[in-house]
Amino acid sequence: MAVLTPRRYLSPLIHVLVWGLFGLTFLLFQPLTGRLTMPPQFWLKQGLMFCVWISLFYLTARVTVPQLLFQGRTGWFVLALFGTTVAVLLFSKFLESALNLPELMDKAFMAAAGRPRLPRTGFRIDTMGLLTTMFVLGISTSITVVQKWQHDAQIRQSLEQQRVSSELSVLKAQINPHFFFNTLNNIYALTLLDGEQARTAIHRLSRMMRYVLYDTASGPTLLSQEIAFVQDYITLMQLRLDERVTVTFERPEPVRDVPVAPMLLLPFLENAFKHGVAATQASTIYIGLRQPTPDVLELEVRNTLLLLPSTDLSGSNGIGLANTRRRLDLLYPGRFNLLVDDHTPANEFRVHLTLHVGESRAAVLA
Repeated sequence: MAVLTPRRYLSPLIHVLVWGLFGLTFLLFQPLTGRLTMPPQFWLKQGLMFCVWISLFYLTARVTVPQLLFQGRTGWFVLALFGTTVAVLLFSKFLESALNLPELMDKAFMAAAGRPRLPRTGFRIDTMGLLTTMFVLGISTSITVVQKWQHDAQIRQSLEQQRVSSELSVLKAQINPHFFFNTLNNIYALTLLDGEQARTAIHRLSRMMRYVLYDTASGPTLLSQEIAFVQDYITLMQLRLDERVTVTFERPEPVRDVPVAPMLLLPFLENAFKHGVAATQASTIYIGLRQPTPDVLELEVRNTLLLLPSTDLSGSNGIGLANTRRRLDLLYPGRFNLLVDDHTPANEFRVHLTLHVGESRAAVLA
């Protein structure tokens, strides 16, 4: 069953109303005041000229402006407007002559005023017809140009959204395999130590990948789901750590759900586990998520700076953090503050992200 949309009929309705108002004003206009009774030929001419101006409006809007002005042929466009104006005025004079309007108007004036009109000499320009023609041409040109600007702006906006959407898809496609291969390497190391824990890790990884591949495919996700994903990741990473590494995770209680871009926080955690864990040295990793207001999310990640090589098995090239910064620029332009301190007084690497979530561009592009 077809659905009637008001917007579909809005433009024709506006045209009908505008022409109706213009026609009412024009057809009721009389060149003389008083008790003058206009002859029927006068109204016939008024009606014919009204039809001419309607045709002129759409001819200019559909043909003259698109084919000449928009093609850069400004000289021909001005010449076309001048020729059209002359043609309309000549047609008006032809109607007056064919309908014998000057003589009929003189008789009507004589009957109303009791005296003849002053004699007219020479060629007389229809001033009202000239002004009306110029008005119709100007309005038609202006409306067509404005509509063209609006259409071009919509096309540019659509292309920009497509570009951003494509770039975000590429960035997300790069982040997901990066996470996946890191976690597989961790499980590989775990299989050499504890088979039961490895099976548990594989089950947790399958749940996480379901979230990555399906739950976030349509765009933004809820903050509670993203926090649950972060919790699973931390738990999975802790399976291969010993007592020398202290991991602290703080989360907001209760969580006030808002839409967020999926997997936006993961690279910061990956970076901490990559550079904050060593095989022979004690270290700490702190991950704190706070929600001061429903629309503001704060993430703080700190990890011990280690002089010894880390136990990272992924062979990462650092693409995660670079992509995350780029995703923040695309999804939350001007609505985030990212502070990175690579050497705090406590000998830690610290990242602090303040994110104003609300409606990101991910929701618009989804």
